[in-house]
Amino acid sequence: MANEFRGRGNLGAAPALRQVEVGGESRSVASLRIYFDRQVPDGDGGFEDRGGFWLDVNLWGPKAVAAAKILPKGARVAAAGTLVHHTWTDKESGEERGRLELQADSVDLDLGRLESIELRRKETREGERDDG
Repeated sequence: MANEFRGRGNLGAAPALRQVEVGGESRSVASLRIYFDRQVPDGDGGFEDRGGFWLDVNLWGPKAVAAAKILPKGARVAAAGTLVHHTWTDKESGEERGRLELQADSVDLDLGRLESIELRRKETREGERDDG
């Protein structure tokens, strides 16, 4: 059974886009580092962060390209996908190490902090643009 995860947080840096070979073809992947906070009421009408955590997130394909182009450091996002646990042996100490990573199905902007947005026109057949 897959370990599904969904959370909201802030980007620690702008996404880093790179190309990787998968099955003999080049694919785009964006690496993101997101701080998933846990906001709780502070009793004075505000909120305070309690128990947040950092998580490495990978987003693939056209969504990766868009994320790298659009998302700045500090952007508030919602991310959803599958948690994957990676293990390895430390070369210096010989100890077993591990970390969690999110293979994201989606990373979406949280609308609460946007000032404006510009949409590109929808592509139609054979690369034509739809002006409607």
